Amino acid sequence: MTKKNFSRLSRPVHPMPAFVREALIDAGLMRVYQSRPPYQQNDYVGWITRARREETRRKRLAQMLYELKSGDLYMKMDYRPGTSRS
Repeated sequence: MTKKNFSRLSRPVHPMPAFVREALIDAGLMRVYQSRPPYQQNDYVGWITRARREETRRKRLAQMLYELKSGDLYMKMDYRPGTSRS
């Protein structure tokens, strides 16, 4: 597994907790997650782990998995991989 370079991010880098890793692996979505830009990976993990309640963490994790599976969403916004927005 190749590590992503997060050195250019101006926001804190969030380490992936085991429960997120396990959910990605169990859903067969780890490669899809890793194909997303580093900022999206970091945003998803930070968003999930900032939740105070376990119920909210589970809901956010489920949303991330759904969006990765659909392939065209990121944080409820349209996402088109491989296109630039210039």
